[in-house]
Formats: sequence, C-alpha cells, structure tokens
Amino acid sequence: QVQLVESGGGLVQAGGSLRLSCAASGSIVRIIAMSWYRQAPGKQRELVAAITSTGSTNYGSTNYADSVKGRFTISRDNAKNTVYLQMNSLKPEDTAVYYCNTKQIYTPGGRPYDYWGQGTQVTVSS
Repeated sequence: QVQLVESGGGLVQAGGSLRLSCAASGSIVRIIAMSWYRQAPGKQRELVAAITSTGSTNYGSTNYADSVKGRFTISRDNAKNTVYLQMNSLKPEDTAVYYCNTKQIYTPGGRPYDYWGQGTQVTVSS
C-alpha cells in the first residue's frame, strides 16, 4: 500500500557528508514512525535513526544508534511524506546499503504495518 523510494546515496571521502531522502507514496493514512536502517556486507541490518510524529507536526521523538550519534540527524516533512538523514563526518565503517522504513496504521488502534524501500548505497572511502 505504501511505496518508499530512497535517494541521495553515493561515494564520499571520509569526513564528508551526504543527505539521504526517502519519499513515501501510495495509500498513506497515518504514518506513526519513519526510520533509517543500514546493512553492511556480512553484517545484519541495524537501526541507524528513527523519528516519530503525529500527522499534525513535522516534529517528533528521535533516537540514534550510538555509532552515529552526534554525526547523523534524522528529520521529516509530513506534508511531503518524506524523511531525511543528514550524515556528517562520515567514516569508512558507515559504508552500507541504507534502507528507509515506515510504520503506518490504517485505523485508530490498528496494527502498525511496516514498509521498506529498496535501499541506497553509501560508500565512504578512506
């Protein structure tokens, strides 16, 4: 019901910055959370950052993985159904495929449904 398209990945040198975007489309009723995950070669997918909000505001609670805290910032624009991940001071260990995730409920008190993007590659060179 919801499609997610990530963009903004690429190749960057250590210390550089990238901004990822994820636009949601389709049958959007009420998104209660959006987040970014990443998966490096040979490793499990891990949560990078998450943000929650109501439909009436762009602001919500955020949380970050310890490894990116202070370097990455997650934000959202509810009017555009888009979530962003600003990544600064990138390190080679940040190299991974980054995936957008959104949780949506279709009815009040209903079960949240998870949707995933197809991922965008981020490569940080030494």
